[in-house]
Amino acid sequence: MIDIHVSARYLEDQSQPANNKYVYSYTIRIENNGVESAKLESRYWHITDANSQVQEVQGLGVVGEQPNLQPGQSYTYTSGAILETSSGTMHGHYTMLKDDGSKFNAQIPVFALVQPLALH
Repeated sequence: MIDIHVSARYLEDQSQPANNKYVYSYTIRIENNGVESAKLESRYWHITDANSQVQEVQGLGVVGEQPNLQPGQSYTYTSGAILETSSGTMHGHYTMLKDDGSKFNAQIPVFALVQPLALH
C-alpha cells in the first residue's frame, strides 16, 4: 500500500501577478506501507486553475528519479507548478511497478494551490 502526503506553498518571490504568473512548490512524501517493494515508474498530473483551464503532465519518474521503495521506506521530493490564476488544484497518480512485473496506480489526492490568506 502506497500512502502519499502533500504540502504546497505559494512562492511569492518567483510569482508575477501582474503577468498572470503564480508559482507554487509542493513537497510530496511517498510511503510504502505494503509488503512488497514498488518502483515509481511514471507520473500523471491533472492541474486545474481558477478559470477551469487544465494542464495535464505526464512523464517518467519524478525530478529525474525513479525511486524503488522497499516496504517501510519513504521518498520525499519537491517540485513546482505555475498557474495563470492565483489559485488552483492538482491531483493525479504514480504508476508503480512491483517486483513481479505488475503495475498499479497510487492515487495522489487533490490538493489546493492557494496564496496564504486567500481562504477566508
